[in-house]
Amino acid sequence: MQDVLTIGQHTFDSRLFVGTGKYKDLDETKAALDASGAQVVTVAVRRVDLSKPQDQALFEYLRERKFTLLPNTAGCYSASDAVRTCRLAREAGMTAFVKLEVLGDPATLFPDVEQTLEAARVLVKEGFTVLPYTNDDPITCKKLEDIGCAAVMPLGAPIGSGLGIRNPYNIEIILKQSKVPVIVDAGVGTASDAAVAMELGCHGVLMNTAIAGAKDPVRMARAMRLATEAGRLAYLSGRIPKKLYATASSPLEGVIGSERA
Repeated sequence: MQDVLTIGQHTFDSRLFVGTGKYKDLDETKAALDASGAQVVTVAVRRVDLSKPQDQALFEYLRERKFTLLPNTAGCYSASDAVRTCRLAREAGMTAFVKLEVLGDPATLFPDVEQTLEAARVLVKEGFTVLPYTNDDPITCKKLEDIGCAAVMPLGAPIGSGLGIRNPYNIEIILKQSKVPVIVDAGVGTASDAAVAMELGCHGVLMNTAIAGAKDPVRMARAMRLATEAGRLAYLSGRIPKKLYATASSPLEGVIGSERA
């Protein structure tokens, strides 16, 4: 059976979502996006200037390759700013499929939960398919789901930190209680972090800095693609239980000369 990810009315084969920022130039951006195998690309609406040739060229490439755009509200510090940004993206013809990000502190880039909940209520009522970035807090994630968000996106660690998933136990609780997809957003540093997220049962991972900030972004993009796929396969396969003592791969029963024979 085909293993697809469904969020709202959207269906994807790839479970790796990627960003477009921090690359050295357009050619590197294109090469990394191609290598990632991603189908969803998130774009910071407030940082896009279509009067600039490079931004125009990027959007032409994204349309040509038929990526699903996920406009995000990066840089917003209030619910009103985030809602306005999403409305502008939809009016500009991007999409109503949005990543909601309302920050509470420019130093840590942690989300402002109160403002995130407020913005989510408004956007869901206006027909947006909302994917909110939030803390790895099961209570907040449940509230966002109850509001009507199409997925929840708890952070693994602070944005751009590369620390990996700092609290896998909270992520597991979120997964157990959620009836919508759970996508780890922020904190991934290398391929093993993506694999861990997927092995926990997360439905996807979203990243930008981990790829764009690598010494070789294109190779890292491919590594993240393979890690995401491997982690998902491992989760679906069902790992063996952890045991304190060894269990022989070849049991001694029936072995010639063995007392157990």
